[in-house]
Amino acid sequence: MKAGVVYPQVELGGDPGAVKAFAQAAEELGYDHIVIYDHVLGAVHAGREPKLTGPYKETDPFHEPLVTYAYLAGITRRLELVTGVIILPQRQTALFAKQAADVDLFSDGRLRLGVGVGWNWVEYDGLEMSGHFRRRGKRQEQQITLIRKLWEQPVVEHEDSDHRIDRAGILPRPKRQIPIWLGGFSEAAYERAARIGDGFLFSGRTQSEAVQIKARIEARLRALGRDVDAFGLESIQQYGRGDNRWPGDIAAWRDAGGSHISVATLGANLTTVDAHIEAIRRWREVYDSLG
Repeated sequence: MKAGVVYPQVELGGDPGAVKAFAQAAEELGYDHIVIYDHVLGAVHAGREPKLTGPYKETDPFHEPLVTYAYLAGITRRLELVTGVIILPQRQTALFAKQAADVDLFSDGRLRLGVGVGWNWVEYDGLEMSGHFRRRGKRQEQQITLIRKLWEQPVVEHEDSDHRIDRAGILPRPKRQIPIWLGGFSEAAYERAARIGDGFLFSGRTQSEAVQIKARIEARLRALGRDVDAFGLESIQQYGRGDNRWPGDIAAWRDAGGSHISVATLGANLTTVDAHIEAIRRWREVYDSLG
């Protein structure tokens, strides 16, 4: 089971020096990957109809994941760079395919894309994608199909309800099919991941919930004739649960057959990058002690 860290964007206030220090410390501590969350626009929640249901507001800072990873590609050596999750349907598909290809090339094949559909309709409006919010799941499926074509084929001819590419392609292309994992909280997201994803990233779920959903995804994979062992499953663990809970959390996911686990130090009342680095050091010691 591979171990990673979640970059605590909200607590570290958009400090570029913190990004460098945290990522390099994670690599030195032996972590396999780093996860970065995504929001392009923070929105005021008050007075909205329909209401905004997610946790983040206009006061919460976020670095753009692919830009951040282009930077980290040059100052880390082996950390896998994971988007967890990037809101794909609010982005232009061909441009995203090109940007991801470059990050993967610059990092020597270290990008893993976690993608989701999001909850912030204000963000979709601001990115001129308002017409896609209500059908964002279907759009994401079509995007993944096209993105994979653009990575593989020198010239693409493709048309669906959202896209039309007439004998064109991106260059340079990545040297591989970059892994695309899905994330989300709905049955539609789990089913979609089983059909077209390379893995699934659990965030905001209890350990028991993640284990139960993992079993349902794997059952669907078998029904589709897909290789369960080739499908990745990652659980985000909360540092703030306390060191008396970490061993059980780690062991439960390992025993359930999870392929990846990450620790999130967000929400643990840590206000400096040094405090977050000390936190991931402590969690890593516990992880290593469990073998």
